[in-house]
Amino acid sequence: MTLATTTDARFATDVLHADLPVLVDFTAQGCGPCRMITPVLEQIAAEQDGRMRVVTLDVGTNPVVAGENQVMGTPTLALFVGGEPVVRLPGARSRAAIMREIEPHLPGDQD
Repeated sequence: MTLATTTDARFATDVLHADLPVLVDFTAQGCGPCRMITPVLEQIAAEQDGRMRVVTLDVGTNPVVAGENQVMGTPTLALFVGGEPVVRLPGARSRAAIMREIEPHLPGDQD
């Protein structure tokens, strides 16, 4: 599964006004750890389809949203629920570590 992307121009629509929680991957070109977690995020997106969305935002080409969210390094993951950031995870992490932090904020029970 390829991850959806968002931009400064679409961030409000794609993330802040989304019906589901959205995990945003603040990423950058040339970032090794960012490339490392992409397959993990693709797996999470597939497994959690219908409960949340996962989108990426390139901080190099979208500096406004990155600045507004005080992203100081990449990768940084942020879970938005109802337009508000509720979890922030700097650095590359395992699938289990990511899910442990975001699961309490997702709707319904995972089967």
